[in-house]
Order: sequence, then C-alpha cells, then structure tokens
Amino acid sequence: MMKNKVISAEKAIALIGDDDVVATSGFVQSCIPEALHAALEKRFVETGAPRGLTLMMCAGAGDSKGLGTGRLHHEGLLKRVIAANFGRMPKVAEACLENKIQGYNLPQGVISQLYRACAAGQPGLFSKVGLHTYVDPRLGGGKVNDVTTEDIVKLVDVEGEEWLFYKATKIDVAFVRGTSADPSGNVSMEKESLTLDNLAQAMAAHNNGGIVIAQVERIVEQGSIKPKDVKIPGVLVDCVVVAEAPELHRMNYGVMYNPALAGEVRVPVTGMVKMPLDERKIIARRAAFELPPNGVVNLGVGAPDGVAAVANEERVTPFITLTTEAGAIGGVLAGGSSFGSSSNAHSIIDQNQMFDFYDGGGLDLTCLGMAECDEAGNVNTSRFGGRLNGCGGFINISQNSRAVVFAGTFTNGGLKVAIEDGKLKIVQEGRSRKFVKNVAQITFAGNFARDRSQPVIYVTERCVFQLTPGGLELIEVAPGIDIERDILAHMDFKPIINKPVPMDPRIFLDDQMELLDDLTNVRLSERVNYDAARNTLFLNLEGWSVRKKSDVDDLKKVLVDACNNAGRRVNAVVNFDGFRLAEDLYDYYAEMIAYLLKHHYATHARHTTSVFMRIKMQEALDRRGVLPHIYERPEDAHAAHAPVEGGTRTAAE
Repeated sequence: MMKNKVISAEKAIALIGDDDVVATSGFVQSCIPEALHAALEKRFVETGAPRGLTLMMCAGAGDSKGLGTGRLHHEGLLKRVIAANFGRMPKVAEACLENKIQGYNLPQGVISQLYRACAAGQPGLFSKVGLHTYVDPRLGGGKVNDVTTEDIVKLVDVEGEEWLFYKATKIDVAFVRGTSADPSGNVSMEKESLTLDNLAQAMAAHNNGGIVIAQVERIVEQGSIKPKDVKIPGVLVDCVVVAEAPELHRMNYGVMYNPALAGEVRVPVTGMVKMPLDERKIIARRAAFELPPNGVVNLGVGAPDGVAAVANEERVTPFITLTTEAGAIGGVLAGGSSFGSSSNAHSIIDQNQMFDFYDGGGLDLTCLGMAECDEAGNVNTSRFGGRLNGCGGFINISQNSRAVVFAGTFTNGGLKVAIEDGKLKIVQEGRSRKFVKNVAQITFAGNFARDRSQPVIYVTERCVFQLTPGGLELIEVAPGIDIERDILAHMDFKPIINKPVPMDPRIFLDDQMELLDDLTNVRLSERVNYDAARNTLFLNLEGWSVRKKSDVDDLKKVLVDACNNAGRRVNAVVNFDGFRLAEDLYDYYAEMIAYLLKHHYATHARHTTSVFMRIKMQEALDRRGVLPHIYERPEDAHAAHAPVEGGTRTAAE
C-alpha cells in the first residue's frame, strides 16, 4: 500500500538523534529549508535535544543574522561543523574560533562531490583541489581550531603526482528542499531557482540507513508529477514537510518568488538599471576587458558580480556564457540575495555536476574577490580580520579556471573616490590594507599558479597587477593616480615596476566603452602599418592583451593579410611595450611568429622595456628555433635589423 509520508516539521525533527550527522541544503540566501532549521532550533531550545550534531553543508545557507544554519548556534546543539562557508552563520563561526566546537573548512566543490562518494559507499574523494592552500595537510588540513584534531584530508602520491584524499563522512540525516511533493515523497523543483545537491544528499543519507526530510511548498496528487520532473524520487524520501508559512519557503531571503529566476518566464534585459560610475564599476569595467568571447565564465560575489551588469550594458552578454558554481548556466547572473541564480538561464544543473565541469578545466575565466594579497601572489578570502569566513567555491574555481581575475578595491573600510574629467581621485583612503607582506591564510596559492603557467591578474580601482615568476608586477595605473602616493604608500611590499601603462581611459568616462569591438578585435588591423618605400611592416601592440588563443588567431590573420597585400616578404618591427600575453599562450604565440618567419617575414625585430616579457618571449621563441634577440629600446631593434629592400634575408641572419 502507498504510504503517506507527509508529516509535521516537529514529528520529522523528532527523528533526529544525538550525535547524528546532518547535511543541509541551500546556497548563500537561496533554496534554504528554513522550516526544518526553525523546527530543529525550536526542539533544542525547548527540550535540549538532539545534542552533539555534526552539521555538514556546502555553501553558506543563511542571512548572516540568525536565519538558516545560523539558527543552530545554541551551545550543545553542535559539536562539529564541516562546511565551505561560515560567514552565513557568524555565531557558529564564533563558537569555532572560541574552540567550543570542532570545525573543518573544506572547498565547496569537494563537499558537493563527497555527497556522491557517500551515496556510492566510497571511502572518500581524490582531488587536486586544495593543494598548497590551507586545506593541504602541510598547511593545516582545513582544520579551523585547536580542538579539531582528526585528519580528514591526506596528502597522497598517485603515480608520482600529488593528490589530496578527502575522507567521506557518513550522513545520518539530509535536509532537502523542493517545490511540490506527492504523498509518496516524489519531489519536483519547478519554483526553485537552483537544484543544488538535493539528490546526492538524499541518496547519501538513504544509502547509509539514515533519514531524508524534504521541505516543500505544497502537496500534489499522487502521480501528477511527470517522471522527468521528479528531482528527488520518493524511494529516497522518508518525510515530507510542508512549510507552514510563506516566509519559511522564500526563494531567497530578499525575494519571495521571481519566476524569471525559476526559469518559468523570460524577461527583457535591455531595461536593466545602469550601474553608477564608482569604484565598483571601475573594477568591473576593467575586469570585463578580460572576458573571452565564446568562453565560459564564472563570477564571484561582491565586486566581481558587477561584471555581469557591465557585460549586459556593453551588449557583450550574448557572446559569453556566464555560470555560477551553484549550477546556473547562461542568462544574466543575479546579485544580492539572489546571488547564484540567473534570469533567463540556458539551463540549471546540479551543483556537483557544475564542479565536475569546473574541476575538469571547463572554465575559460573566473573573476573573484580578494580580501588580502601578498607579494607572492597568494590570495586570502577565507580567514582575515579575526573572522572565519570560509572559502566557499573559491578554491575549486580559482585553481581550475584557465585564467583568473582577482577584483576588489585597493584598500578596505571607508574608501571614497571621485572621478573628475576622466581621472580618478582618492578622496579618502581605506582604513585597512589589502596588499600585505604575507596573507593570513592561503586560499589561492600564487606559486602553484605560476608552476602551472596559469594567467592571473589583480584588478583594483586604481591599478592592475600581474602574477609573474618574480611576484606581482604593476602593469597598469589609473589616470590621475600617483604611483608613490596612491599605490606604494599603501602596500606592505614593493611590487615589480617596469613600465606600467595607463588603464584604458574609457573606463573612467560615463559612456559606452564599445567593449565588444575590443573583445572581438574588430580594430586590430589599425595596429598594423606598412611602409612600402622601406618594405617595413610596423606592428604596434602597445597596451594590447592576448587573453585567449583566438586573439592570436585574429592577429595572425591580420598580419598574413597585410603581408599578402604587400606582395613580398616584409621586414617586421613590433612594439611590445605594455603588451600582455597570457602566461599559458607564449608557445602558441611563438608558433605564429615561426609561421610568419617561414612564409612572410624577411626580418623580424621586437622591442619592449619589460624584462619579464623579453625573457618569456625569448624562451618561447628559442623552443621554436627562432633566434633573434628581443631588444629593450626601439632604436636598438631598428639598428639590429635594418630593412632589406625586396625582402630576401632571413630573420636568423
């Protein structure tokens, strides 16, 4: 006979025993089973039970003011927390910092994937995510305090490569959430903005002999949910709880319900509110210059989520695919309380599937925030200023994205700026420095990124840094900013300084930047000038950035066309001052030069004041058997390779 699994929240919560491991759902402020958290808090306050629970969750799930998992702060209720984010439950984080409960701060994607390992009866998860960060056992193993002593992360060698092994924690109770359920417990999610890890969590608890409690908005007739719409099958669900009040089943804490975020309707985006031209928009605009057309992009919370608004404003959105680690693909990413969701999304996949995609190298670019950065390029977002915030998905995303942009204000706390006549003025400096000698905790390892030739830049409102083998190099400065007064005076270390170029002046004017033309290299041919009398092709790459392979392909086409129009081999002189080539594209760029030398160039002279660029480019050219030196001064380059009339001499000559 069919069993009716619909019961009250109180009866469902009464099934939880002392020392159980409870895994709960939710992402930041969205899709949180609030009625279940409220009922668990109520039972403990009234009865003192259950005690000594282990709370396991991926992202933060609360409003930072006491809702969501923040309700579980009462002394004695928790004995241990395994989470990616503690910032959404500050009183629980405080208990960890005071050594009242044990705590582990693991990468969000790792916890998400561990649910699947638990469901499959596996002992844990092998991953490279977390190597050389505070999660690495050599740097703490993810433990957040002194009373946390068990090692649940181990460093292992697999066929000569370093891996981390994350031990699985068996789950006794899973809190999941959907929209509708039938009496048998089949759950659909038609009004939810995200599906998250609900299925994996339910399977993990069920296969461990535990219980699965599903919170829904409504009960529907048995069999009325189409099979493909069932996100959690009833065979996995023990109890169904209907949220008694609308506020206990909000889409997120700031939005009761938005059909566009649920994918029920599509909304026009042309009328979106334009961002004011302030420090946040300056940062977002500069970061937007790194967007890869036809690429897949992830944007973090805070300053980075402004990139989505800039992309829409500049009509770039149709040419990129924005994603969130929570599972949203495409559309216009939402901010604020709806962060993690997307209006007009192309699709929504489970969170663990998204992290599979990210970990496997599916991301072309990520733009993330930064709380601290040091001279080695390490970034801290997880523990600073006496607060335990947690890493969230930061480690998975930053470590595995092909290219990384860290974005944030140069200083923090009270910073005020003004933009006058296209120039930036620091009206009031922030109270706290972000660029420090050594970060308090390594959430992103600069050395590990350099070893893997990962392109990394650091964007602020007043300047831009690039990660190089020697550390951070200052590569761009905003108009109106004095390097000594406004930059070096507010850093705990001196970066490498060669010849930084001005940040693009369009960033500081409250007009359209025509960003799409830059991203698609529409005006690239304007950088090429051919002097027929001297048979010399001048290529001015000053201030241009090669962000992706297609940039090299676009440049190659422009140069081949120019050489074909000349009708003979040409003498090429290239200006690399202020030119930026992504760390992982040097060999690909050198391959283009080798092709041009073989088919179109008679001589090829290059010059740049950047020592780093000269060394890296020469190394790449040497690997291709291209021998010419790269000069520091343009006059030296011209003198060393005098134009050859008719173009018969080879570059090696």
